Amino acid sequence: MDPDLLARFAQIVGDAYAIIDPAEIAPHLIERRDLYHGTSPLVLRPGSVDEVAAILKLANETATPIVPQGGNTGLVGAQIPHNGEVVLSLTRLNAIRSVDPDNDTMTVEAGVVLDEIHKAADAVDRFFPLSLGSEGSCQIGGNLSTNAGGTAVLAYGNTRALVLGLEVVLADGRIWNGLRALRKDNTGYDLKDLFVGAEGTLGVITAAVIKLFPKPSETATAFVAIQDPAGALKLFAHARAKAGSQLTACEILPRIGLEFVFRHAPGTRDPLAEAYPWYVLVELSSPLEGADLDGLMQAILEDAFEDGTVLDAALASSTQQALDFWQIRLMMSEVQRLEGGSIKSDVSVPVGKVAEMLERGIETVSAMIPGVRPVPFGHLGDGNIHFNFSQPEGADREAFMAQWGPVTDAIDDLVMEFGGSISAEHGIGFMKRHLMEHIKQPVELELMRSIKATLDPKGILNPGKVV
Repeated sequence: MDPDLLARFAQIVGDAYAIIDPAEIAPHLIERRDLYHGTSPLVLRPGSVDEVAAILKLANETATPIVPQGGNTGLVGAQIPHNGEVVLSLTRLNAIRSVDPDNDTMTVEAGVVLDEIHKAADAVDRFFPLSLGSEGSCQIGGNLSTNAGGTAVLAYGNTRALVLGLEVVLADGRIWNGLRALRKDNTGYDLKDLFVGAEGTLGVITAAVIKLFPKPSETATAFVAIQDPAGALKLFAHARAKAGSQLTACEILPRIGLEFVFRHAPGTRDPLAEAYPWYVLVELSSPLEGADLDGLMQAILEDAFEDGTVLDAALASSTQQALDFWQIRLMMSEVQRLEGGSIKSDVSVPVGKVAEMLERGIETVSAMIPGVRPVPFGHLGDGNIHFNFSQPEGADREAFMAQWGPVTDAIDDLVMEFGGSISAEHGIGFMKRHLMEHIKQPVELELMRSIKATLDPKGILNPGKVV
């Protein structure tokens, strides 16, 4: 990039917040799974919305491509500058502008870390339900831009369902202030939904009004052993029928995943005395004090024991024990990298098809790679499975990872056969962009490209991602 242009960008934020040292730029160029290594001459860290607007205005005038970046926890390469783009880091936009417990809303800037939002909500006796394994480092702007999912989708929906209003800087530097804290606003197109899940290709989200909820007063958490995914589905259906909206999480885990966690995550231990093939982590919660959720959970489990669905179970007797159960689930993805190469898919199918998808997917990939270790886990209640495969013990990591394309293609083909999605919650980004022609109808792609051309006619926002 022309040095004079670099200097003009740097002047907007000040030299202290314009990073040109390659060593300081390096962390912004590598995603957490080390799949992509980008290049960039400059990382800009604006401290205000006006600075973001000035950066995009100059970028639009000079046709300079920009890659917005939050906590750099994305898993499809959307936040990486693959072709020397300028990185626009939102980390300094980290103010919680207001908390309104009467309206059950919070107004936050894009760089606020998700865990800080949880703490701010808790301070006013409220609850923000978005929960991710990376919540200690991911930022709400990235969560919104990718429409992140997490473990609470069953009860509260994806991130899209948790936002009421947005502040967005458009490609030409104009600021759209849509920070409305209204549950009902039936005044035309809902523009915020264009930007949620757009992965920074249509505009840069700088702030949002998010929904808060009554803090659960009572919870019950059980770690349940079952024989197979079909049994997990049966347990889920039974729990949903008995608990209704009080069923707030239902996660499926394979035994091998637990073994990885116990091997690599200090302080974790097996909740049950014996090993079983599969497990389900079930959570009930209610904002009502005195709700007998332990009794309800026991009734669910007793019925499932009687019909042979449940093999064994542990009901958390304390908050700490419930957290210990959840720690096993939250560490499931992290520990796989310590077992060598891991080929990962983020897919969804109708809930009733999860068991068949798992059975056929495991069979297919096991035939492709003898000795492969399937580690599928995830959100049984909404049909979203992280269909991961760890390399065979003693295998060459690079040779195994070279099979990423054939393995994910095989899973994607199966998912499409079941009417599912090749990206349930991680997004499209760079990794899956080449698949859009195969999974979207021509009219869908035409509409998406028309929107992109209207909002970003010069193509400067996160080029090469999504569409």
